Amino acid sequence: MEIEINLAPPEELKEKPSDVLKVPFGTVFTDHMFSMQYSASKWHDAMIHQFAPLSLSPAALCLHYGQGIFEGMKAYKHEERVLLFRPEKNFERLNRSANRMVMPHVDVDIALEALKKLLLIENSWVPDVAGSSLYIRPTMIGTQAKLGVKPADEYLFYIILSPVGPYFREGFSPVNIYLSTEYVRAVRGGVGVAKTIGNYAAGLFAGTKAAEVGCSQVLWLDALERKYLEEVGTMNIFVKFDDELATPPLSGTILAGITRDSVLTLAKDMGVKVMERQISVDEVIEGIASGKVVEMFGCGTAAIIAPVGSLWFNDRPYTVSDGKTGKLTQELFDELTGIQSGIREDRYGWIVEVD
Repeated sequence: MEIEINLAPPEELKEKPSDVLKVPFGTVFTDHMFSMQYSASKWHDAMIHQFAPLSLSPAALCLHYGQGIFEGMKAYKHEERVLLFRPEKNFERLNRSANRMVMPHVDVDIALEALKKLLLIENSWVPDVAGSSLYIRPTMIGTQAKLGVKPADEYLFYIILSPVGPYFREGFSPVNIYLSTEYVRAVRGGVGVAKTIGNYAAGLFAGTKAAEVGCSQVLWLDALERKYLEEVGTMNIFVKFDDELATPPLSGTILAGITRDSVLTLAKDMGVKVMERQISVDEVIEGIASGKVVEMFGCGTAAIIAPVGSLWFNDRPYTVSDGKTGKLTQELFDELTGIQSGIREDRYGWIVEVD
């Protein structure tokens, strides 16, 4: 597919942040974006153009019935090279989300080509400060103007870019997690497996409860028994017991994280016993008390790896790993970020260079 390029006038280019580490996550955007339209059963009008507001009918189906999906990726700068981390996996997951939400696929090769061209144009926006990156948000929404619950016939796919520092204000420091027993995120057969817009709106109210007790994120339990750990609002969750590293299985209610998959691979290669299994909240709380739970962390594209310093459960906090970053958490963070930034050897073929 030919990609038309319409650059912004030089006088309209934005001033870049002087210190990206102090910019609130996802609040500054680059000069250009990519977009393409879908209608008559095909994608067309692929274009890189100036970042600008979208033009949508007030009756657009995405606004009324939530037919929208997205991804989160990052680009890193190592010397003069711009690096992507497993980008094809994100576009493949976007298509799995599209399946669930009855939306058209994007061609992975075309999407990756468009992203690379966009990044070449926005090369100077990729920060090179340690702990920073260029966050990438591919998005697809149903744009057909029609009031009536149905899959749209028309769609918009676009990619926007945002220079960012750490996702959490704490940076790579232990965060406090709120374990929700009153509210749930997803049930089997629902849309928890898709990265769709409604999943995140559904978690906002519990997030306000978490903030009231000083917690950064909500850790969801399963919707049926409200007994087993599922995932954090923006991350998959891992628990390091004294004899294993465990994470909830992909049973149809949680997102198949690319970072999660990478952590599983790295931990196994470090000689750690890794299990994908159900983890009950009782097992975790009892394990914290007995010392069997050694450390906990969340992982995802935005946060990469976030050590958990405490869990808020049943109106009280439970301190994990003395409120400090655990040894394995640190090792995984160092290895993963080292590979992503080009500092450490990529033995897995995960890095894609933009050229």
